[in-house]
Amino acid sequence: MDLIALENFLDNSSFLILFLTMLIYWGGAAFPRLTWLPTLGTTGVAIANLCMATLLGARWLEGGYFPLSNLYESLFFLAWGITAIHLVAEQMSRSALVGVVTTPVAMGITAFAALTLPPDMQTSAPLVPALKSNWLMMHVSVMMLSYATLMVGSVLAIAFLVVTRNQEIELKGSSVGTGGYRDKLGRELLSNIDQQPTMNFAQNNGSGVTAVLETVAVSSQKVILSPQRLSLADTLDNISYRIIGLGFPLLTIGIIAGAVWANEAWGSYWSWDPKETWALITWLVFAAYLHARITKGWQGRKPALLAASGFVVVWVCYLGVNLLGKGLHSYGWFF
Repeated sequence: MDLIALENFLDNSSFLILFLTMLIYWGGAAFPRLTWLPTLGTTGVAIANLCMATLLGARWLEGGYFPLSNLYESLFFLAWGITAIHLVAEQMSRSALVGVVTTPVAMGITAFAALTLPPDMQTSAPLVPALKSNWLMMHVSVMMLSYATLMVGSVLAIAFLVVTRNQEIELKGSSVGTGGYRDKLGRELLSNIDQQPTMNFAQNNGSGVTAVLETVAVSSQKVILSPQRLSLADTLDNISYRIIGLGFPLLTIGIIAGAVWANEAWGSYWSWDPKETWALITWLVFAAYLHARITKGWQGRKPALLAASGFVVVWVCYLGVNLLGKGLHSYGWFF
């Protein structure tokens, strides 16, 4: 079997399937009456996921090592992870909007890997000495899965901002804090029930006495959304929170595994390498997100903005720092 020819066929097929699937999801969003389109989109994502899994398996057989040694392999592993988490998120949310925002990301990654990278960067090559370790599978695979999971959670948060027009709204999701905060929130809601802010309209009667004419209730609602849009926003907020809650432990485990590997290879757990520094920044951003949601009860716009910034931070950590060509993690990527 010609594994190289199979890999070329599978990477192009993955891109084409994801491109068509993206169009299917967008068509389903534009024409909601066509209820069969989301099902077709889910099938397309599953087929693309299988194609990429087969591609990585063929790469493993060809090279004799876990396929995460260069940019081409890691991009397809990242796209595979995004499609896998997409299927989980779609099953949890029962919403086709998940595919509207995740398939463009996965399609863009496969397009960059299959159509943009030069042939010499797509070719399987022997591992450099630093990567000849069992930690390659443990550290890099967990980090890539965490990136994929956090990216999906972040793009769902961006979708929430779009659906709510970037306005603060009141949600009914499950992530309204825990423990003392939840109890305090419940007491405040009970004490403030049926209370609305009011505005008094007054008029001077000419004798120096001001008489109150009427009291009119003023709504505190900042934005008016349809019930369907509110329900969708609540779902996106909740699913984004749960997916990020899954990705954060993976990121933590990946960083710890990398520190152990670094100590084994270089004699130091932490050296403030650019990749290590940005991994720490990524960890802090999503730690702040989860802290705000769990202990402070943040919901809606504020945590969504934090998660949206996390999407950029993940990309800088994964790809951006490699443009520098500096540090202990620069091999096997751009330089």
